[in-house]
Amino acid sequence: MDDDRFAAVLSAARTGDSSAWEEIYKNLSPIVMGYLRSRRAPDPEDLVGAVFLDLVRNLSRFQGNERDFRTWTLTIAHRRLVDALRKAKRRDAEIYTDRISEAQVPSGDTETEALDQLGSAQVRELLGGLSPDQQDVLLLRILGDLTIDETAEVLGKRPGAVKALQRRGLAALKRKLGRLPPYP
Repeated sequence: MDDDRFAAVLSAARTGDSSAWEEIYKNLSPIVMGYLRSRRAPDPEDLVGAVFLDLVRNLSRFQGNERDFRTWTLTIAHRRLVDALRKAKRRDAEIYTDRISEAQVPSGDTETEALDQLGSAQVRELLGGLSPDQQDVLLLRILGDLTIDETAEVLGKRPGAVKALQRRGLAALKRKLGRLPPYP
């Protein structure tokens, strides 16, 4: 969305326009959901709802452009994730859910579905071998399409630390990918 369109949508959202909120949700919820699911958030659907509720409650305080808004949204998502993981850890239980998204509804092509599931499982396994900080950096950079500086802002780290985490995370993935059998 260009700057003028974003400004118009943001202005309409501030007045409570439901179509503006629908557009914001449609643009950002897949990114937020992807980040939360990839980090194995307990009940990611509820966390997405909580993130957008925070956006609605605090929109009057937001100032900036579309990239700033994406960064702000992912900052809220990251903080909600950290809180949820701490809460789950305190209860000493894993509450991870694996809900089927609309994109995973059977299409009738069993071979394609099996390959998609295998690919998803491999991605989860690869990411699972990285440190939580490396996972956050790579997911925010790739799924969130954030810059180094924006990622640093979301995570409360210095840009140099984000660069180092990204470099180490990618190197670890490269090593792991080199050891995998060829994809069928």
